Amino acid sequence: MLFLGCLGDTELAAGSLAIAFANITGYSVLSGLALGMEPLCSQAFGASRPKLLSLTLHRSVIFLLASSVPISFLWFNISRILLFLKQDPEITSLAHTFLIFSLPDLFTNSFVHPIRIYLRAQGITYPLTLSTLAGTIVHFPMNILFVSKLRLGVSGVAAASAVSNFAVLVALVSYVWVSGLHVPTWCAPSRECLTGWKPLVKLAAPSCVSVCLEWWWYEIMIVSCGVLVDPKATVASMGVLIQTTSLIYVFPSSLGFAVSTRVGNELGANRPDKARVSAIVSIFLAAVMGVAAMVFASGMRYKWARMFTDDAEILRLTSAALPILGLCELGNCPQTVGCGVVRGTARPTTAANVNLGAFYLVGMPVAIVVGFWLGVGFVGFWLGLLSAQVCCAGLMLYVVGTTDWHYQADKAQTLTCTGRADKGPPPRECDEEEQHPLT
Repeated sequence: MLFLGCLGDTELAAGSLAIAFANITGYSVLSGLALGMEPLCSQAFGASRPKLLSLTLHRSVIFLLASSVPISFLWFNISRILLFLKQDPEITSLAHTFLIFSLPDLFTNSFVHPIRIYLRAQGITYPLTLSTLAGTIVHFPMNILFVSKLRLGVSGVAAASAVSNFAVLVALVSYVWVSGLHVPTWCAPSRECLTGWKPLVKLAAPSCVSVCLEWWWYEIMIVSCGVLVDPKATVASMGVLIQTTSLIYVFPSSLGFAVSTRVGNELGANRPDKARVSAIVSIFLAAVMGVAAMVFASGMRYKWARMFTDDAEILRLTSAALPILGLCELGNCPQTVGCGVVRGTARPTTAANVNLGAFYLVGMPVAIVVGFWLGVGFVGFWLGLLSAQVCCAGLMLYVVGTTDWHYQADKAQTLTCTGRADKGPPPRECDEEEQHPLT
């Protein structure tokens, strides 16, 4: 975003629009589908089922690679879609260029997301941090090379991002393979990973819907900004704000991933009381994060956007919306962590229903009424988001608070095949040779 802002306001708006479209149609889908393997892997690790972890990893990679094919065709036709949605032709042309050079990211994410979840389910996090650090180190010089030196413009920004993400994949695989961290739970890919897809698909589909419903709300707001009076300023400002909330989101989402793994491990090991304690502690920490995020957003309202642009209108819109963004984080942090708890209990459908109700039955109508009908415009969209986050947080806290942890532990035994003695022979991934402790 910083390099797009240096190229100009039109490029900043085009990059914001392209990233929004990529999130709606690509990144959110792949991320959501991959999350379907999280409860399977974390509960399998807690139940000492190493073979199930590898099989789930192989199946997820195949699943994501297959899903990337239709997404690629969609990205190739972005110009027609955005022009149909009444977007500015110049911004649309640059957004199309950005997405074409972002296509390699689909291949990279199809491997990175499953590998991350596979490792995180086992409590292995250092390789994830180090590989992302490697990608970050590569990212800045690649932008300087492609944008400042070779003057490739918008395409250079997209290419630099794709190269840095591929560096993450290479660093991650290399570290794990050389260190041998994969050995306790690894089995070579075989024909078996082409069968037994039902549990994964049943979890992946609602997980994808849950993630997409939340991601799409933000990106729909960017597209909606394109039909306001000054689309260049509103789209660019919305892009800056979404990058801001994405930065803040790193903290509750990381806690959400951690508690999902922890809850899944404890339920798989048939320790429901420890899973409940983990959930309670994580919600408390999320509330603290929400307060800190609100203070940060409000305190930086007049300074934050100046890192991206000097345009007076973009600065005005961003400073007006940042305090509302801060209030949104009071609800966003607890609901994000709550989603992690629910994900660890293998209930993605519940999370999807909460997001559907909060964002589209509450938030979207408020945003449309306040933004368009009442003429508030840009700030009205963020008031709609605020109402959605408050509703979502309330519903998610209710779901977590009324969870029957002993029932969830029993369900985890069935999911990982340890509780199937009365239901006939277990599937192949439950062979007795696996039954050695991993924790």
